[in-house]
Amino acid sequence: MTAVGDEVRHIESGPPPTRFARGWHCLGLVRDFDDGKPHQINAFGQKLVVFAGEDGAINVLDAYCRHMGGDLSQGEVKGNEIACPFHDWRWGGDGRCKQIPYARRVPLRARTAAWPTMTQDGMLFVWNDPEGNPPTEDAVIPRIEGYDNPEWTDWVWYTTRIEGSNCREIVDNVVDMAHFFYVHFTFPTYFKNIFEGSVATQLMTGTGREDVARPQNSGDGPKSTGTTSTAAYYGPSFMIDDVTYHYSDGNDMPTTLINCHYPIDANSFVLQYGIMTKKPAGVEDEAATATARRLGDFIRIGFEQDVQIWRNKARIENPLLCEEDGPVYQLRRWYEQFYVDADQVTPEMVERFEFEIDTTKPNEAWRAEVEENLAKRAAASGQPV
Repeated sequence: MTAVGDEVRHIESGPPPTRFARGWHCLGLVRDFDDGKPHQINAFGQKLVVFAGEDGAINVLDAYCRHMGGDLSQGEVKGNEIACPFHDWRWGGDGRCKQIPYARRVPLRARTAAWPTMTQDGMLFVWNDPEGNPPTEDAVIPRIEGYDNPEWTDWVWYTTRIEGSNCREIVDNVVDMAHFFYVHFTFPTYFKNIFEGSVATQLMTGTGREDVARPQNSGDGPKSTGTTSTAAYYGPSFMIDDVTYHYSDGNDMPTTLINCHYPIDANSFVLQYGIMTKKPAGVEDEAATATARRLGDFIRIGFEQDVQIWRNKARIENPLLCEEDGPVYQLRRWYEQFYVDADQVTPEMVERFEFEIDTTKPNEAWRAEVEENLAKRAAASGQPV
């Protein structure tokens, strides 16, 4: 018989939610949708069509025509309407059928689902609410200070489709200090979380691992001495991360990193992330954008490692935690508010919660690991240790 102290901890997995989170979801950059053509998006368990009419407004409708089921994403934009490729029924951005070229009149009930949209700072957002309610006043996405500012670069943008994983996996990273060392090659020297209302914030300072090549330290220029980051989820799926890269010559580089996603279905989602940087004085636009691209490509390496983990890990409802793992359960309680009806949101989901991790022990262990790696590398190359 197994003693109680020797009991095996069993993983409670459970199915992922079949409901999709209430809130604004970023579908990508406006510039990828405003070309006057229909675009297919698979999101929230269904197919959508995104199109911009002659008036420039970007619209999102259910993709299947309510007449005979034609796929509007295979149709054509005509004026301010999307025309079905099957029978040319013309649908406006408000979801109403505006005209049927071969018919005397449009049926009174010719309506399809129109999704509330918002364009802001070069990005397209769509509102999802399982109860069918319009966007709430508290669901605010802050403006990006550097967007459309000549002192900043434009977005450098990345998109990755994640199969076999629920989008909660990426939200868990908000509290996961330790993975920044193993996945994103950073020593977190300060790490704190604050949850309040519909916002979950991560405050972190860190330095890069010397045993991993970093684009900030390439070439003969000043070397990176670390980063300061304030990252916050505004709602269930859109994070703004204000990151400052610190350099040995004292010239800091302010950067804005977007980390966002939208669900395809319960077991897949589209991860998107974008970066813009403040241009250093005297640096031409092309060179500044190249710097942003190098940073973005390095960040992409970390995300791709995340993706590999998500695709192979178990969904776990009862993670076994140590002191330095952070408030995983409190974060998930905060996250739950987006998956229940509005009148079922409890005070515990939205009340202010703060938690700071003591980084002393982790950094002692990680520093020893890095120094060992550097010593092995030097020995292998014949250099003095």
